[in-house]
Amino acid sequence: MNSRVRGLNTVGSGSYLADDVHFLLRSVDIEVTDVEEKERLIQTRQKHYSEMISLEQAPSDAHRQLFQRAMTQNGLRMAGDVQALAKALNVACEGEIVLVSFVRAGLPLGVLLRRALQGLGRETHHYGISIIRDRGIDPVALDAIIQAHGAERIVFVDGWTGKGAIAGEVRRSLAGDPRFTTAPRLVVLADPCGQAWLAASTQDWLIPSGILGATVSGLVSRSIWSEPGSLHGCVVYEHLQPYDVTARFIEQIDGLRHELTDVAAAQPWSVTQREQLQAAATQVVAGLAQRFDITNPNRIKPGIAEATRAVMRRVPDHVLVRDLNDSDVQLLLHLTERAGVPVEQVGAALGPYRAATIIRSLGQ
Repeated sequence: MNSRVRGLNTVGSGSYLADDVHFLLRSVDIEVTDVEEKERLIQTRQKHYSEMISLEQAPSDAHRQLFQRAMTQNGLRMAGDVQALAKALNVACEGEIVLVSFVRAGLPLGVLLRRALQGLGRETHHYGISIIRDRGIDPVALDAIIQAHGAERIVFVDGWTGKGAIAGEVRRSLAGDPRFTTAPRLVVLADPCGQAWLAASTQDWLIPSGILGATVSGLVSRSIWSEPGSLHGCVVYEHLQPYDVTARFIEQIDGLRHELTDVAAAQPWSVTQREQLQAAATQVVAGLAQRFDITNPNRIKPGIAEATRAVMRRVPDHVLVRDLNDSDVQLLLHLTERAGVPVEQVGAALGPYRAATIIRSLGQ
């Protein structure tokens, strides 16, 4: 790790191995806000979501069992997708590769990609930084990385795309920045809305790391906004240590990757593919907005991972699934049953998505 980056006061690597990632986040003390009160403050625009945080609870026994089922069901697929992305980056990138993962969803993929790229003989660095909807990439963290490595070697990493909000935030954050001479490179596992630079597939599928929070992401919270001039912050959830599967998850997926042979490199979308994906995703979101009389698209969370996280962290009103018997939505159904949230099977109305959560309106 470069000395310019090492000199920053950060939370280090959380519960990841020190070589796997370095978080450019500072530890903050912040008062916990009740989920429903947080939602009300967000929707009435009294506070931005990034200025508040709710206490993250330990996953229930049933939740952990469903995570293990997801690993059994889709762990090998994730391992193959990591290798496919690494092979594509190996071809597309010259010199050292600097992976910049967005906390938290990008972290597991970034760690796994770094290991896979090193296995291909590539010098690879990995950082975890904050990106916040409507406020952009943490400029202090990004500047430190650019000073250490240059902008041309950066590849941004996130877990998946939902509506494409984060992909849009990346573009807005870097628009007009002369250090980035080409369009930003955003890599994800699943890209059903066609917004990433590179993805392993267009499919909305149950990514195992997408159904847990801190306990599969180094025990850090989502990022917390800071005043200009300071690194964005996070909370390290020490109370969740007994439930932490971060290291085991990485070793399991990385172990599966080592068993694979003849994995083809991921291929960028063609212009036609991208346009078709974007049009289909836009149509679904517009249809849901019309049906539920929604003017704020942030209340619509399409995709299995986004829908699941919304039930865990927000105040859900409805959950829609393509198929109630779909094995990939069983954790989501378990969470909705616990929370008393109505679920509706809507079939092809979800387009490229297999699930979506509608956030309850609390703004009145």
